[in-house]
Amino acid sequence: MDLLKIASLLLALACPQLCFAQSPAGTALSYGEQFSHHAKSFDKDRRYMVALPERYQAGERRYPVLYILDGDFHFRHVAAAVNNLARMGKIPPMIVVGVAMQGEADYLKSTTWASAAEGPEFGAAATMLKYLKDELVPTIDKQFRTNDRRALAGYSLGGLLVLQAMVEPGSPFNAFLAMSPSLWYDNYSFNQQLGSYMTAAKIPLPPLFLSVANEQGMGVAELKALIDAKGPANWYTDFKHYPNETHYSTAMPALLDALAFLAPNYYSDLDTLLPLTDYRQVLNHFVAKQQQWAGFRFEWLQSYTLGKYLFISKQQDKVEEMLSAFVERFPESELELTLGLVKAFLKKAQPQQAQALLQRVAKQGEHSADWHQQLSLALAAVGDKAKAEAQHARALALAKAQQLESWEWWELGPE
Repeated sequence: MDLLKIASLLLALACPQLCFAQSPAGTALSYGEQFSHHAKSFDKDRRYMVALPERYQAGERRYPVLYILDGDFHFRHVAAAVNNLARMGKIPPMIVVGVAMQGEADYLKSTTWASAAEGPEFGAAATMLKYLKDELVPTIDKQFRTNDRRALAGYSLGGLLVLQAMVEPGSPFNAFLAMSPSLWYDNYSFNQQLGSYMTAAKIPLPPLFLSVANEQGMGVAELKALIDAKGPANWYTDFKHYPNETHYSTAMPALLDALAFLAPNYYSDLDTLLPLTDYRQVLNHFVAKQQQWAGFRFEWLQSYTLGKYLFISKQQDKVEEMLSAFVERFPESELELTLGLVKAFLKKAQPQQAQALLQRVAKQGEHSADWHQQLSLALAAVGDKAKAEAQHARALALAKAQQLESWEWWELGPE
């Protein structure tokens, strides 16, 4: 091997990043953004991360927010999980906010209360809770289109902070997801805090999810026993035990169950709908879901499933009255409901009926890439090629302007 090759090999081994620099440039894929602001509570700058729902730029809709503690460690997989579950219709779309910690020392300090039993490296949870309430939550509400539904999630010591936030007077959060919370801290004294909280708090208490893995001495089972013994009978809580997971591996399965806890059976497939032989029964089925933590509205997949139900149950002749009844109870879902039904009629080669439905929501549809795409397909089906191409071009332009996800862009057929 000549000296040049030897030198190149040694350089590659010593500085592998140079090899990546020489590879063809790709396109960066983003799962969120990081921000920084000055936190008066801490008198220093703090970071936070934000992932927005799909189609966020496509309208003026307001969204619930999931705050995840220890954001550097958890934000990426939490944002991905929320995105996937919302896309599949299993939970409502949410804004995800990662609350960054400034290293291990800050993590220990900012998640715990002062305790003589534990040491001076702990004890600034009150400062963190004040920061969340007075600074971060108002910042997020100002920067983004949020509604009043805010869930706080955390794992390990972050789970302990979630529980402290729940019992804190005037908490800005109204759902709490505590995964493997470190209840051993300060000789399990949180049980006393929870006892006082259950006695004094206003009913109903906020939703609470608790979990524990195959780990000893965490105190989670004992806390759950206290809730069962002394908590209000109608307190919406859930407890999950993961005997095949460790303290470190339990974060993802617990998160998935916690999200399902916030939106139980949010999506209803055909096996649930078809036994309901009349659309009014189906309507009542979905109306009941409005009582969930974040309410309920029809997303694209649930709307399309409803369209399939309409044909399989042979009620397509009732489409107008059915749509009117659903819109009366779910007015914010009118466009999505209509598009789901339109897609079913197009699948059944009934473009004229599809066009008639599209005209019902023409004003709303003007700014919807999907509406223009369905109109393009309907026009093409009746042979109006020129108008179909114009609608398709409009759909592509809106998709680009509204930064729709790549899967939606390619389903529009850009080529």
